Amino acid sequence: MRFEITILGSRAAQPTVEHYQTAQVLNVHEQLYLLDCGEGAQRQIMRYGVHPMQINNVFLSHLHGDHCYGLFPMISTMGLQGRRTPLHIYAPAPIEAIVENHFKYFDAEIGYDVVCHTIDTTKHQLIYENKVLEVWSVPLRHRVACAGFLFREKQPPLNVRKSALDRYGLSIAQIVAAKQGEDITLEDGTTIANEEITYRPYEPRSYAYLSDTAYSAKAARLVKGCDVLFHEATYADADRKRARQTGHSTTLQAAKAAVEAGAKQLVIGHFSNRYDSTEMLQKEAATVFENTIAANEGTRITIPIIRNNEN
Repeated sequence: MRFEITILGSRAAQPTVEHYQTAQVLNVHEQLYLLDCGEGAQRQIMRYGVHPMQINNVFLSHLHGDHCYGLFPMISTMGLQGRRTPLHIYAPAPIEAIVENHFKYFDAEIGYDVVCHTIDTTKHQLIYENKVLEVWSVPLRHRVACAGFLFREKQPPLNVRKSALDRYGLSIAQIVAAKQGEDITLEDGTTIANEEITYRPYEPRSYAYLSDTAYSAKAARLVKGCDVLFHEATYADADRKRARQTGHSTTLQAAKAAVEAGAKQLVIGHFSNRYDSTEMLQKEAATVFENTIAANEGTRITIPIIRNNEN
């Protein structure tokens, strides 16, 4: 049951020969989610062995070009490859009008539906869910309407302890009721509390993606307890004035957000081209939050599953 992030692009507005603009793929239980889609994202998808036809949901934090210019060629390529499954896009307004105009002038017939879902970037709310995952929007502070995303694994179904089966001789009906969280009443009238006979097989995992934003204590609190926090760190601390002017964060501000969020690991990215190396940026953030890594193309971060002992 994988919960893994692949970095496709790590840079800010301007790509370089070695680096691409912001894009990531999140794999949750072999279901793929694309987070932002900067220029060249589909090339990076191919480079790092991601199957594009497995991407059914795209989450765009905002509509600056370095976060969405890769979307439209990818839509075209998927059509050329015979896609028939709908592609869902979650993004701020006016995403629907932008996509409609793209089809008006370029891709009138692609063979599948592109469905747009407009995000209210002022609210922290559930915007997507399936059997194993919830996705929540997180309001951010940028120059345009912008939202981060919290990907949170749902609580796994309860398991019944083998020792309880032996001790109480539970029937099939009682086992089903216990898995649904109910207390069990035995034939002699004794009531057994649910927690005595069941357990959660593993702890739910979570990934917070805070794209372009100035430091926001509120955003950090909304992703409290996340396993991994991605937080933009466009600038080094020496350039904090520039960060403030452009609605971005510095390395130390990203680290401060990780502390506030109680994250287990911090990943920084969306780096300005003024820095030749990310090593200095990573080291600077690590002075405040030790478990910090720098996002680079091809970086994979796996959130391990922590299994609970049934005893």
